[in-house]
This record gives sequence, C-alpha cells and structure tokens, in this order.
Amino acid sequence: MRFEHLNSLDSETILKELGSEPSKSVAATALSKLKIPDKKTEKYRYFDITPIVSKDWDILETKESSPKSTGNKIVLQDGAVINSGDIEGVSVEIKAFSEIDPTHFDALYYLSHLMAKKAIVIHCGKDCSFEIEHIFSTKEHLINYRVVLVVEPNVHAQVYESFMGEAVDSLVLSGYDIFVERDASLHLIKSHTLNDAHYTPIFTSRYRVDENATMKLSSFDFSFAKGLNIFKAYLEKDAAFDAAHLLYVDNSAKYGIVSEIEHQGRSSHSNQKAKSILDNSAKGIFDALIRVNNSAKWTKAHQNSKAILLHSGAYMTSKPQLEIYIDDLEASHGSTTGQLDERQLFYLRSRGINEEDARKMLILAFANEIVSTVEDKELAGRIYVEFERVYYGNYELECIKTCDGCEELVLGESSEDDR
Repeated sequence: MRFEHLNSLDSETILKELGSEPSKSVAATALSKLKIPDKKTEKYRYFDITPIVSKDWDILETKESSPKSTGNKIVLQDGAVINSGDIEGVSVEIKAFSEIDPTHFDALYYLSHLMAKKAIVIHCGKDCSFEIEHIFSTKEHLINYRVVLVVEPNVHAQVYESFMGEAVDSLVLSGYDIFVERDASLHLIKSHTLNDAHYTPIFTSRYRVDENATMKLSSFDFSFAKGLNIFKAYLEKDAAFDAAHLLYVDNSAKYGIVSEIEHQGRSSHSNQKAKSILDNSAKGIFDALIRVNNSAKWTKAHQNSKAILLHSGAYMTSKPQLEIYIDDLEASHGSTTGQLDERQLFYLRSRGINEEDARKMLILAFANEIVSTVEDKELAGRIYVEFERVYYGNYELECIKTCDGCEELVLGESSEDDR
C-alpha cells in the first residue's frame, strides 16, 4: 500500500479502500481534507516523509491472541496484546473505537485510526502504577495499532512506556488517545532507544485533560535512526499539562517532537520543556505550538527549548510558537541552541578533570533537569542507565555501575556551577 495513493480519493472511497467501519467517517473526512503529508506539509517540513509515503508497504495483520494476565506489565507485540497484566483496577479490552479527535492537525493520526480495525483500550479505575512494553519483531512491514488510555475521575495513575525489538526496515505507525477525566492525574513516562538498524516510528497521539485534571508527559528518546513523536493536547478548565522532553540523536539520524497544546478552558496551565543533544550529523526537531483560545482566560502557558550541538555537522530545528486570542494570561516561549559552555569546561579542567570527562559531566547535568521530572527513583535510575549506555558506551557504563555515589557528586557540583 502506498499512502500517497489516498490523496486522490474522497472520504467514502477512503473508507472502502482501507476497509474501515462507517463509524470512522470523521477520520476519513479529515484525511481527505488534510491529505497525506509530503515535503511541503508544514508539520513535516523538517522531516523527510517522502520515502515513507511513497513506499509500497506490506501491511501486518494484527492477530488476536489469548494474552497472559500476570505481573505489573502490559505487553504488546506488533500491536497484539500478549500480556494484559494483573493490575488492580486496570482493565484491558480489544474493541472498536470511534471517538476520534475531529480537529487533530496530523493526517497520519487519521490514517492510523482508519487502518486499525480495533483499539487496545486500557481503563484505570483505581490508583495504579504499571508499565506498557512495546515489542516490534516483524521486518519490512507496516505495523499499525492504536492504544486508548482512560484515567477515570479522581484516579491517579503512573504509566511507564518502554520499547524492545528491531523490526528492521519496518514502519511503526501508532499512538495514544488519552482521556484524563475530572480531578484525575496521569504521569506518562516514555523511554525509547532506537538503534540505526531498527524500524522507523511515527507516533501520533491525542491527549484530553478534563476539568481540574493533571497530565505530566516525560519523554526520553535516544535515537540513532529516524523517527517522530506527534501529539495534540486539549486542556479544559483548571487543567494542567506538563511536558518534558529529552532528546539525544547521533549518527545521521533525524528525530523530533511535533506538538500542539490547546487551552480551551479558564485557568488552565501548561509548561513544555525540551532539551536536545545532537552529535555528528544528527538533526533534531522541536516544532511546538501553544494555542490559547478566547475561552481560556487566566491561562498560564510556558514553553522552552534548549539544544547542545556536540559536532559542527549537527543541526537543530527549534520552533516554539504561541498563538494567543486573549489578553488575560501569562505566557512565554524561548529557544537556545549552542555548544557546551567553554567557561564551564575550563573550570572543570582547572580542577584536574580531563576534557572528555568534563564534557560528559556537563552533558549529564544538562540532561538531569528532564530526568528529574520522574519522581519514581527506580524508573529515573533506569532512564539514567539507558542514557549513560547510549552516550557513554559500555566501558563507562560498567564504571558507573561500580561507582558509589559518583553520579550524585557530578550532578550536584555541575548543577550548582551552572546556576
């Protein structure tokens, strides 16, 4: 299947072509208007989408299985549930889902929904903390599936999302529809390491945060290959949304965040921070918009992007944006791209630290602000180890494992000097 073929079809024909239910007509109509993205599409301007949409993909049919129900982990393999977990208050169902966002900016969000006959629907009915593990194992295919996560009123949930497998030369088209209902809270923590021989992921999601609800998103993407995270968040009255992104890209990879946060209700708050570390000829993307509607008085909206280029061939596209339709609010946005601070390097070297170790200390301190958004110390430790592994390499990782407290000393001293 070639995605670009769909551009010549009307909504009814798109439904037939993709074998979608009539209940998904909203998605088909939106897709027919937005069109499959190309190199001129604004949201894909900095991401080379042409080879993906022009390739004739073999579509992997998701097989229904009889999943296990053990442990504190929900495991999805190539879009099929192989373990639904045994988590109190959490249910997992495979069923049709048609509550599709009618105003999302991304055409691939609608394509993913149209191709997915059923969705994996996870309901959190009690306070809970669990992991969702994604495994990709099928090579040279289009792997498409959707996950719906509902946090019911007054429930507080923490979800850690991890990824395994190679699936060489495959495209993973997936994402979430998340509903954080009134007076509820969700902390979604995503840790994703992508090697150069792996699949290409395009995750396109929608988050709705209801009245007096809170959602925190902490994403950690360490990539040696191509990929994109796309999301749109909607905030109702007194809702809060905090997003923190740490991006490390190496080799000739291209990876990034494309997002919109829309304030719809009064006194809603958002704070989006991104830190990117780019090496060799890597390219990073932060294309983020915060929109404040005229119904969202007394909003607080803040956005900031910082990037460090470790090599002259590295490139960062940073595009923080505010779109405001009201006066009564507090808002800011900013962007900084540069190299490691030579004064800090000089200070550390004057203390007897060699240049390579000094650079590593500053990089670790730079990343720490985002890692510290994870309050669960065990999960934060897993993320630290993964970042150290991809940035330092195996030798330094073994050194860190045998070092008692050195990480805290590095972070403490370098953070204080930075202030």
